[in-house]
Amino acid sequence: MKPSKVIREKVQKLTDLPNIGISLAEDLRLIGITSPIQLQGKNPLELYAMLCEKSGTRQDPCVLDVFMSITDFMNASEPKVWWDYTQKRKASYDLGKKR
Repeated sequence: MKPSKVIREKVQKLTDLPNIGISLAEDLRLIGITSPIQLQGKNPLELYAMLCEKSGTRQDPCVLDVFMSITDFMNASEPKVWWDYTQKRKASYDLGKKR
């Protein structure tokens, strides 16, 4: 969902989260996340690594940006567009080279 349309009190399903559409909701389910509440306290890098492992492919680093946005949101931050996290990801995480 577009962050500007997210209403925290109405977030019940994965696609209610900022930046999450059907495809990323399926990716979250693949790693065992079935409801937004499960994202509280989660480490976005660990979620990203789990998705890479479960899918058998290195995911686009922008997926980590999205995971950063939704974990921050579920830990009480305002909803933000995923690309607001790109610089923080680049400064914080070395994702290495393509596998």
